[in-house]
Amino acid sequence: MSIRFSLYVVPIKAREPLSTISVPFPVRRLPPRRSVRCCFNAPPLRNMASHVVGYPRMGPKRELKFALESFWDGKSTAEDLQKVAADLRASIWKQMSGAGIKYIPSNTFSYYDQVLDTTAMLGAVPDRYGYTGGEIGHDIYFSMARGNATLPAMEMTKWFDTNYHFIVPELRPNTKFSYGSHKAVSEYKEAKALGVDTVPVLVGPVTYLLLSKPAKGVEKSFSPLSLLPSVLSVYKEVIAELKEAGASWIQLDEPTLVLDLEAQKLEAFTQAYGELASSFSGLNVVVETYFADIPADAYKTLTSLSGVSGFGFDLVRGAKTLELIKSEFPAGKFLFAGVVDGRNIWANDLAASLTVLETLESLVGKDKLVVSTSCSLLHTAVDLINETKLDDEIKSWLAFAAQKIVEVDALAKALVGQKNEAYFSANAAAQASRRTSPRVTNDAVQKAAAALRGSDHRRATNVSARLEAQQKKLNLPILPTTTIGSFPQTIELRRVRREVKAKKISEEEYVAAIKEEISKVVKLQEDLDIDVLVHGEPERNDMVEYFGEQLSGFAFSANGWVQSYGSRCVKPPIIYGDVSRPKPMTVFWSTMAQSMTQRPMKGMLTGPVTILNWSFVRNDQPRFETCYQIALAIQKEVEDLEANGITVIQIDEAALREGLPLRKSEQAFYLDWAVHSFRITNCSVKDTTQIHTHMCYSNFNDIIHSIIDMDADVITIENSRSDEKLLSVFREGVKYGAGIGPGVYDIHSPRIPSAEEIADRVKKMLAVLDNNILWVNPDCGLKTRKYAEVLPALAAMVSAAKLLRADLASTN
Repeated sequence: MSIRFSLYVVPIKAREPLSTISVPFPVRRLPPRRSVRCCFNAPPLRNMASHVVGYPRMGPKRELKFALESFWDGKSTAEDLQKVAADLRASIWKQMSGAGIKYIPSNTFSYYDQVLDTTAMLGAVPDRYGYTGGEIGHDIYFSMARGNATLPAMEMTKWFDTNYHFIVPELRPNTKFSYGSHKAVSEYKEAKALGVDTVPVLVGPVTYLLLSKPAKGVEKSFSPLSLLPSVLSVYKEVIAELKEAGASWIQLDEPTLVLDLEAQKLEAFTQAYGELASSFSGLNVVVETYFADIPADAYKTLTSLSGVSGFGFDLVRGAKTLELIKSEFPAGKFLFAGVVDGRNIWANDLAASLTVLETLESLVGKDKLVVSTSCSLLHTAVDLINETKLDDEIKSWLAFAAQKIVEVDALAKALVGQKNEAYFSANAAAQASRRTSPRVTNDAVQKAAAALRGSDHRRATNVSARLEAQQKKLNLPILPTTTIGSFPQTIELRRVRREVKAKKISEEEYVAAIKEEISKVVKLQEDLDIDVLVHGEPERNDMVEYFGEQLSGFAFSANGWVQSYGSRCVKPPIIYGDVSRPKPMTVFWSTMAQSMTQRPMKGMLTGPVTILNWSFVRNDQPRFETCYQIALAIQKEVEDLEANGITVIQIDEAALREGLPLRKSEQAFYLDWAVHSFRITNCSVKDTTQIHTHMCYSNFNDIIHSIIDMDADVITIENSRSDEKLLSVFREGVKYGAGIGPGVYDIHSPRIPSAEEIADRVKKMLAVLDNNILWVNPDCGLKTRKYAEVLPALAAMVSAAKLLRADLASTN
């Protein structure tokens, strides 16, 4: 008689921290202590199918950020940068391999942006950078991303509805495509040499073209999709090289499929993949979609593509997609089920996800279901193990990227009979703790927010009457100049903030240091003759975190950094409970700054929609309810600033456009509550109090009427880096009666504009906007720039404004 049994291992402790191995950066491993269970007569083990769409590239302690900035400053070599990058990639691949992930992505690492990497791969470099062929190096690559002393950067805008920014490809009818970067193949080989077989990831050809724009001077009628045959020829070369290198799977990301696409754009997918089908021979290909439900017509197009082996869906933000899969899924194809949230930091409800997966398994077959993340983990923090500031209860509710790959693996194992009961039980206990914790709910806040729905919270008089009253009080010149808020954050400033937090200096010493910095910034602006001043925000680490630290219902990580663009990282607060304002947040600093000058000093606040969209938001109530709570907190701050003599108050809504749902059917509802939230913040102020807002780096033309409905007195808005695309909406007849300041120069580039260049840009604005409503200001805050760049740029800006005032006066 023979006894058949199988062995498998589980951790002794649920939620036991994973150990690290000795490599340059932390690598997550399975726990070293294990117990062994013998399961007699157990079925033979099936292959566990797990997948991660992508992974954060900055490193657990922002290693890539510091390496990039050192390289850009000339303090380190290209070899130094490449060494840091190689160590990071190795640690990521080994981490996923050690966690049991089967389909491990490669080519998701980037020195700046994956769309820019695709531009380099295609050799689609704009003519101004002087590319003549061959492998694209750091000089051209970073010039496209950041500009240089003589050339402007390419446009940057938001990646779908995230806070990540991508570099927009610029294409012409005669753009020549050539294989300009072998990065995808090189990284596949690099991983293979480390013993890790990966799935190379490419931005899909149709998505690349749909995200591109006609280059400056090209007719608007030009469609980048017309270049599809030329683009596909390079993709074929890349795919052939990947096959030759030994790749058995490749991943093509086509997230534009979740948008509302016209029939001709959907046909482009059919055409593209039909053309690539022969190149796919001998390969498995998964096409990934994410960030929203996929429309029914796009689902039909996707699942009918030639040569494709599997399809990936976001089943967190795309719950309706589940119904499409249930109704019809092509036989014999792989389903990559994105049930682990790649956009937030809450621990997965494993029991609920397992139920969904078991349903899908019955539909597509046991060997065709792959457990996956909903999208790339690029949009979440790196590793919870590095967190020392979070208390144990809140920490038990969370999962960063490193924990999410463990969740993916645990779900995949559970599907094949290797369920880790201890891990699942601990997860269930954490879910229950979060639902019942008294720190989550504040009844008074809930009632106040619910009461808001009875009014639209508009100011009593219209904007033209308010502007007239404000001008009498402020007495500003025509084409008034201002900046957006922040001034350069020096090493010394960061040191002072660090030391007060660590209690190495007293509160009195801290206040004195910040007061000295504010005084310096105020004098600098007065010397430049700027009309409406800011205090420079030296006390602030981040425009959202600073406020979150002073509001209830927020928690903060020590190392929960997320890439926004290039080397720029943000550390989103965690909104875990109901939000309220215990005490004033900015009044002390704003009134101090106003006391140093006779000119108007802006009170600087971050708006409720931006705080919401730039935080990790609780997922146990609708987002609009949380936004209304934040709006009430900001409203109290606005009222306190006004009561203390601040007559110009800026409430930044930089992220309002970013939160716009990708599907048109959901956009009106979002815009209604988002705009309403902004109006709540300032509906009670006097006519003579001027309310500003600011928005940056998005396509605003399609929401211009909602921007008008915000009813701000003045809006400053990004303009220069997008080729003044914003101005086209006014050329097309939209009437705007409030003050408006389209940005006159790009602060995300080290390039310093001349006064003549800025004056030419303002003249274009004056062609479509009345001179009595136009403001002159940079695109965005100056926090990331150096004073050596800021001072001459602002001097040029003020000179341009004065030159144009003289021109207008002589004309009149």
